[in-house]
Amino acid sequence: MATVKIIYGSTTGMTEAAAQSLAALFGAEAIPIASATPEDLDADLLILGSSTWGYGEPQDDWAASGLALLDAADLSGRKVAVFGTGDSVGFADTFAAALGILADKAVERGATLVGQVPTDGYGATETTAVRDGRFVGLALDDTNEAERTPERIAAWAERLKATL
Repeated sequence: MATVKIIYGSTTGMTEAAAQSLAALFGAEAIPIASATPEDLDADLLILGSSTWGYGEPQDDWAASGLALLDAADLSGRKVAVFGTGDSVGFADTFAAALGILADKAVERGATLVGQVPTDGYGATETTAVRDGRFVGLALDDTNEAERTPERIAAWAERLKATL
């Protein structure tokens, strides 16, 4: 059976709530990046989540130690998916930009990125989280589109399960 691990950074609780929803759908544990260890990165599918702050920066716990944890990891042969929260109205140009940072780190460390999402239905698509017309992972906006979050999480989880 494939192992799935969900590691997230959350300041206001929105990304944590998304991580918990994903954990329930996968029968996995959601682990805060602040307490993650190198062993927590050992999974067939590693799902990484972060909110986006400031001018496109990842959540504080990712910035403080999480990115360094990824930098030290060998993710060769692993599938990695990324998700995160942001504000597509107030910060359209940096909406969910932390996704791009996490995706780039994972690929640098040898991972295969899975779970890209079409930009259809999103207002903010001029962000570094979009590559080749798709978000690099699941972008969520609980500030302006909270009603879409459960459906987006469920659909994304199904697509990820198909990669296992």
